Amino acid sequence: MKANLKSIIVLIILISTLINIKSQVPVSQRSWQYVATRMPDDWYGSEESVRIAENVLLYQREFGGWPKNIPIHKTLTEAEKAKINDDKGLNDAIFDNSATTTEMRFLARMYNKTFNPAYKDSFNRGLRFILDAQFENGGWPMFFPLRKGYYSHITFNDNAIINILRIIRDIKDRNPLFASVTTEENYNRIENAYNKGIEIILKTQIVVNGKPGVWCAQHDEKTLLPAKARSYELPSFSGAESVAIIDFLMDIENPSPEIIRSVQGAVEWLDNHRIRNTRWETFINSDGQKDRRIIFDPQAGDLWARFYDLETSEPFVCDRDGIKKKSLDEIGYERRNGYSWYTDAPKEILDKYPSWKTRWIK
Repeated sequence: MKANLKSIIVLIILISTLINIKSQVPVSQRSWQYVATRMPDDWYGSEESVRIAENVLLYQREFGGWPKNIPIHKTLTEAEKAKINDDKGLNDAIFDNSATTTEMRFLARMYNKTFNPAYKDSFNRGLRFILDAQFENGGWPMFFPLRKGYYSHITFNDNAIINILRIIRDIKDRNPLFASVTTEENYNRIENAYNKGIEIILKTQIVVNGKPGVWCAQHDEKTLLPAKARSYELPSFSGAESVAIIDFLMDIENPSPEIIRSVQGAVEWLDNHRIRNTRWETFINSDGQKDRRIIFDPQAGDLWARFYDLETSEPFVCDRDGIKKKSLDEIGYERRNGYSWYTDAPKEILDKYPSWKTRWIK
């Protein structure tokens, strides 16, 4: 008994030590998404957070949104600040890769701690940017103002629209984080934008033999049909981007019959398109390079392809030439190793579904 107690105490000390070590990681070594939304609550409002907030204000474009893939929290030189200020008029404000919604969530946290009106103003400029960017049909493009090409498609890719709808839902539901920072003018537009966002999700869901399936990563903003993006991102059923859409719909309280049918059909589609007993394997190829491949393993779980053919429902991969291939070894090294062709993310949805089904499907 004493030995067991001693072991438990040692384990607790070890866990506490690991937590302390993790919490002591310098902000500069963390990702911007982590710093913006996952730091301890009492950190927001600190001197360090105020310095970072100044960067967020500086990076905001004239149109109201923010560019993507920038470590906004890193310390800037005066020359860098001047360059960023000169770039404010660039048309690179975007929703891709969690841009704009991440900065807004950070600003809401900062306003709740400091009540600095500059943070509130910046937040609401970002929110107006989101509301102004929405198409009449309810979708959102990747960039706003619109750019020519696939950038104007309704963009589910990298969870762009779902990130928008999640923050809109939080604002609509008067989440305390956003209650004091959102202006009434923007509140008046939120409900309509949210409802239209739900409508476009239901309208773009690909129907197979009269039954709702999943979604493409992007849909044409006019026809709503699955659409092409980059040369290797062809119209398809998406086993990756559909996951966040389904998860969002499953979180809706008192879902309509249309939403229930949508979730049921999408989950069944994912369940029927598992690639069973499959996993990634890293190896050294004949050129001495670190490479990767998909292999069958009776002990492995299941994977899903990022892309499935719209006619055959078969998984495919693609090189920059835009030609569909059945296996990774048929495409070049660069695309084989530089893109997420397979995912296990649908497993979380399938694990969550039974309790949701019990609650809503009688």
